[in-house]
Amino acid sequence: MASLAPTPTSNYRGRIAPSPTGYLHVGHARTFWTAWQRARDAGGALVMRMEDLDPDRSKRLYAEAAMEDLRWLGIRWLEGPDKGGPFGPYVQSRRRSFYLAAWRRLLKLGYLFPCRCSRKDLATALGAPHESTEAAGQATGQAQAAGKLEALDDEPVYPGTCRPLQASALQPGSAARELAAPNGCNWRFRVPDGEAIEFVDQKLEPQRFVAGVDFGDFLVWRRDGVPSYQLACVVDDAAMGITEVVRGADLLKSTARQILLNRALGLRDPAWCHCPLVVDHNGRRLAKRHEALSLRTLRQRGLTPMNILSAELPVAV
Repeated sequence: MASLAPTPTSNYRGRIAPSPTGYLHVGHARTFWTAWQRARDAGGALVMRMEDLDPDRSKRLYAEAAMEDLRWLGIRWLEGPDKGGPFGPYVQSRRRSFYLAAWRRLLKLGYLFPCRCSRKDLATALGAPHESTEAAGQATGQAQAAGKLEALDDEPVYPGTCRPLQASALQPGSAARELAAPNGCNWRFRVPDGEAIEFVDQKLEPQRFVAGVDFGDFLVWRRDGVPSYQLACVVDDAAMGITEVVRGADLLKSTARQILLNRALGLRDPAWCHCPLVVDHNGRRLAKRHEALSLRTLRQRGLTPMNILSAELPVAV
């Protein structure tokens, strides 16, 4: 099996970024394999980054298992938690200073506002639970038909409750330049309502999402002191020189948000490549709760890497 060249022959830099909140499944395997293939074929470098920002669910056990399972598949990377490299650390929980610097810049430039809304507040503002569920179901069907994001993981469009708030709402007399760190509340990015965010995906072709319609003001920092996926991903991809992001199609809409963050921070967009999702026998996309389809379980049952990576692999195993 061909591997990455010890010394890249091009400027291509891809990445694989598992989250250690459970064992990897078939969907992860196929997406990470695609990332490895694209880096290999481009004569570039592949970076491993461990996205362990969820303090309650991230476990060292899962991080170690992810690296072992990916090596077993035949995937190799040139930089990562186990190898080091010039752009470390390659573990997000150790990169807080990078995220704080980006948060401060966004705040100073006027892109952020503090949000006091609880989940209950948002649920109430967005309507009755059965209405939200019905709307989410309709959105999922429409998104799948358009080859766009499956809505299961998507945050609802923010109703704008706290949009008028400024940083001074937290500390009277304060200004954005005076806040050194988030102050125990959610911070949201104020999107340009009505603006179409467009990009060409390497697999799914042209994509278009309208700010304020397809997605609203989104979280960049949580009240529990954790930066959002959107912010951490943008900051790390830029800092690590990533030229192409390969990931699952469930993150298509996140790309629109990340394009806005890149623009606000003065960063260059990477190329985007979103892989079709792997679904179970009921047509639902795989998640880490699908223990029967985790790489660990499939390995124990005697399946080979080729079985797992094959498009003919039955998902109802």
